[in-house]
Amino acid sequence: MNNRQEDKSAFIAIVGKPNVGKSSILNRLLGQKIAIVSAKPQTTRNRITGVLTQGEYQLVFFDTPGMHKPKNSLGKYMVRSVSESVGGVDCCMLVTEAGKEPSPADLTLIERFKSMDMPAILAINKIDMLREKEVLMKQILTYSELYDFDAVVPVSAQDGSGLDELLDELKKHATEGGHFFEEDTLTDQPERVIVAEIIREKILRLCDKEIPHGTAVVIEKMKTRPNGILDIEATIYCERETHKRILIGKNGSMLKKISTYARQDIERFFDCKVFLQTWIKVKEDWRNRARLVQNFGYDEKNFD
Repeated sequence: MNNRQEDKSAFIAIVGKPNVGKSSILNRLLGQKIAIVSAKPQTTRNRITGVLTQGEYQLVFFDTPGMHKPKNSLGKYMVRSVSESVGGVDCCMLVTEAGKEPSPADLTLIERFKSMDMPAILAINKIDMLREKEVLMKQILTYSELYDFDAVVPVSAQDGSGLDELLDELKKHATEGGHFFEEDTLTDQPERVIVAEIIREKILRLCDKEIPHGTAVVIEKMKTRPNGILDIEATIYCERETHKRILIGKNGSMLKKISTYARQDIERFFDCKVFLQTWIKVKEDWRNRARLVQNFGYDEKNFD
């Protein structure tokens, strides 16, 4: 790596309650989808690292799961992932939704900021959905009274409004000492994790009402043929036989649709032809079984 000490870097944790658009903002900033997006809350399970390098600046983002009250072993892992992300970064970006009052999750995170004297930026997302700007001004005042944010930036991950201003504020937290990643690095996530998350996103999007969050994807095989085609074998785990039938669909129609959409995204990401095979297995109540959660790629140390 051609690393110059005058180059500047900052580590930034993106935090907030579920479904406020944290992953959408990260993807928009990077110009590439690395974090999955769904209308369902608590979509993000792993702490996804995204890297943005612009000239002398390199911003390393941690996109965390939404802060919520955990109901199972998976939930405990997700909440602990958020708590650990807040420590050891140069700045936190709290994402909230335009027109909404501070949530219990917001208040919990703000208390954590106070205890650590953490520099923080408030990004108020989804301003494109807000018709009355007076509501936004009131919201800015409310949050400003709760914490001394370094900046408050209204943004829209949907149309990109305010993201240049947000980047300018984030860059103010970068310090000299060189970059930590190569300039063309987009994420530190292993390829198998990216592929699994792409498949899981299609499940959440296509089975929005029928399937809860009780699905996990494990990549059993990834191998490139001599002709450049990438062979991938994936197993989708669900918690009930009824969920398995829904995921398969009539004559396999739903599984085919999930696989086709996932393959298209994987091909775009890796810029190669992909041959994707998927299977579905039932592991009852896996989210409450810490060992299974670990086997599905979540860190054992995050469990009590």
